[in-house]
Amino acid sequence: MGRAFEARKQSKMKRWGKMAKLFTRIGKDIVIAVKAGGPNPESNARLRVIMQNAKGANMPKDRIEAAIKRATDKDTSNYEEIVYEGYGPYKVAILVETSTDNINRTVGNVRSYITRSGGTLGTSGLLNFIFERKAVFRIAADGVDVEELELDLIDFGAEEVFQDENEITITTEFEDFGKMQKALEDKGFNIISSEFERFCTTYKEVTAEQEAEVQKLIDKLEEDDDVNAVYHNMAPREE
Repeated sequence: MGRAFEARKQSKMKRWGKMAKLFTRIGKDIVIAVKAGGPNPESNARLRVIMQNAKGANMPKDRIEAAIKRATDKDTSNYEEIVYEGYGPYKVAILVETSTDNINRTVGNVRSYITRSGGTLGTSGLLNFIFERKAVFRIAADGVDVEELELDLIDFGAEEVFQDENEITITTEFEDFGKMQKALEDKGFNIISSEFERFCTTYKEVTAEQEAEVQKLIDKLEEDDDVNAVYHNMAPREE
């Protein structure tokens, strides 16, 4: 069938792999939320947010319901959310967000990936001056005036409001997450996703060869089932 078919097949398998990992992550988030606040999304704001994210990621409804049911089982292990911080090759800052039911396994794997690349794993808070945590909301753009929306949401902590194709992104301070979530729900907006993301405050310049080497470490970390997200401070390269 030729190289074109094989290329499409590999691309599809990679996409399916990422989707499976995303669904696994959402499943863990559901367990954490239910264990902490119960299985009713009406009274559990965190679970309500995760269910919104699951819907936005096209996670099947039966999988969402199964994850909630599984989380109510007392024999189901809970997950701990742990952040690891350090430096990869060429002093590039690396921050790894994980959720795990086995801390020893996770820290062992993360340390191994980083040290084998020539980097070092540091202490909690090491990279606070490099990565700033923000709340990021994405809503459907249909019929929404971005400028009016921005003015309407300033009192609820909106910092940036911008449209990208069919979605509008809203960023707030980490502490304003709950306030913004309630405001968007009360105003009846279609929330596609709401989550926390890390933003760089300072960047590290690297060559193309160095970037490729650091990317190998990032890819290795992202392949680990316990890893939710990996952030770095490599400066964007000009095309």
